[in-house]
Amino acid sequence: MSNTTKLALEASLKKMLLKKPIDKITINDLTSDCGISRMSFYYHFKDIYDLVEWVCVEDGKQALQDKKTYDTWQEGLEQIFEAVLENKPFILNVSNTVSRKKMESYLNKLTYELIAGVVEEKCSGIDLPEEDKAFIADFYKYGFVGVMLDWIDHGMKEDYKKIVEKMSITLHGTFANSIHNFEQKKKN
Repeated sequence: MSNTTKLALEASLKKMLLKKPIDKITINDLTSDCGISRMSFYYHFKDIYDLVEWVCVEDGKQALQDKKTYDTWQEGLEQIFEAVLENKPFILNVSNTVSRKKMESYLNKLTYELIAGVVEEKCSGIDLPEEDKAFIADFYKYGFVGVMLDWIDHGMKEDYKKIVEKMSITLHGTFANSIHNFEQKKKN
């Protein structure tokens, strides 16, 4: 039942965001549309922005599924772009209403999971401290999120497949190189 309530709130939020900005939607609007009590809303979320974050992360997780390996990270990133584009009215409304920092936070959660999986895979058999792995994943995460935020800020007009291809060309071999560099520094 718990997940059903969350999904109903997600559907209601997305429907309402087609008609009005997020800062004009109330918890009462959402709960009335779903036919649930305000207490049910607060059982799951602290506020509307908490619901927005949950929606972004869940949509991203669904888009990623098993695309967190070195051989599939480009496909995973492409699927994140697809999920954002499929929810364009929702994403544009949220990005126009919440701060850039908040949008960045939503996207950071999505992309970190993807990149951390790639870094972990490339570190197989290498004794690299967790803090170094996390630093590498964070470094690439910020680049990915920056590119995606620019794409969103420009109305999602550019073909995201071309963006992912450019990122792939730019990053070709750099994950392994970063790990190798950290490993060498550790030995010195």
